Amino acid sequence: MKKEEKEKEFSYSDFEREAIQGLYQKKQYLGEDGIFTPLLKHFLETALSAELQAHLNQESDNKRNGLTSKRVKSSSGEFELVTPRDREGSFVPEIVAKRQIVIEDDICDKILSMYGKGMSYSDIKKFLSEIYGLSFSPGQLSEITDQIIPEIEQWQSRALDYMYAIVWFDAIHYKVRENGTVITKALYNVFAVNMEGHRELLGIYVSNSESASFWLSVMQDLQQRGVQDILIACTDNLKGFSDAISSIFPQAVVQSCIVHQVRNTLKYAAAKDYQPLVNDMRAIYSCANIAGAEIKLEEFTQKWSEKYPIAVKSWHENWYKLSSFFEFGKDIRRLMYTTNPIENVHRQMRKITKSKGSFPSDLAIKKLIYLVIREINRSPKGKVTGWNLIFSQLSIKFEQRISLAQT
Repeated sequence: MKKEEKEKEFSYSDFEREAIQGLYQKKQYLGEDGIFTPLLKHFLETALSAELQAHLNQESDNKRNGLTSKRVKSSSGEFELVTPRDREGSFVPEIVAKRQIVIEDDICDKILSMYGKGMSYSDIKKFLSEIYGLSFSPGQLSEITDQIIPEIEQWQSRALDYMYAIVWFDAIHYKVRENGTVITKALYNVFAVNMEGHRELLGIYVSNSESASFWLSVMQDLQQRGVQDILIACTDNLKGFSDAISSIFPQAVVQSCIVHQVRNTLKYAAAKDYQPLVNDMRAIYSCANIAGAEIKLEEFTQKWSEKYPIAVKSWHENWYKLSSFFEFGKDIRRLMYTTNPIENVHRQMRKITKSKGSFPSDLAIKKLIYLVIREINRSPKGKVTGWNLIFSQLSIKFEQRISLAQT
């Protein structure tokens, strides 16, 4: 190879030469004084200059009009970015927007990921300062997490399937600062298994309290987004809940959570009676069929009605929706007799949010919960265990409705 060609092949710009020299000097890669920061700065400023020139080529009367600068942040470091201006002020840069202070590499994704794992803004600020030498204010971090708001709105209003096999409805509660005081609010979650056997969170809703009337508005939202039929709806024992479901999805089989019923019963009991009560209640819901369960319910009534009349009365009043699962085989029963599937989702949410004493707004709850949902959805999920057998049983039980949904 000729000497001239060799020199040409290994010729570097001043910025590249400085970066290579920094490598040999064992300088840090990232941060304000990192060896890659000048390279990124040079690249962006060259690109912005070219972008302005392309803009001026389309406007013959327009000309360059000096420079402006701003402090920007990236994973390579924090630096002063010089941006060219035009005389008429019509130049709108796309590579780095006018008010953009964060270069869209992976910094925003890192911030969202950390926030979605429950880290506070102060913890995120400390991490970014120690690792990247970047300084963010809580307000700037809030603006970055606000970037997912359009994504939340799109997700919350997306079209849903015509039919779902099983849907669980339940709420968890959080503290929110509102008008100078801290109040408790309910976050409503709707978790479903679609007709292919895959789990899906259909939506999240925030209200001042858990009530049947608000659940009715949730049902109406699901309907407006395309849901026309639910085969099995599983709920806690909130009064009026089953009526709210039936008013929108009249053909749905409603099953109240057995575990909630057991817990409510134990609220009335003395500690010494817990285990005998649990054993007698288990004898009811573990029967092979409803006839056997009703015999056990009668035995339970005779044994405990005198000592705990309110608890026993609750079993009888709710029996029509506590006993729905007896219509199905054991594979479907295990899915519908409790709200455990949605409780598992709630546990993952609480794991992330437990460090939060209170939230500044409803939107702050939705932002964090949505990021938790995104993290949950990143893990691969197969079908519900034994779905082929479950679907064949549903197809027999709800043959006409499933056929209608498939047309």
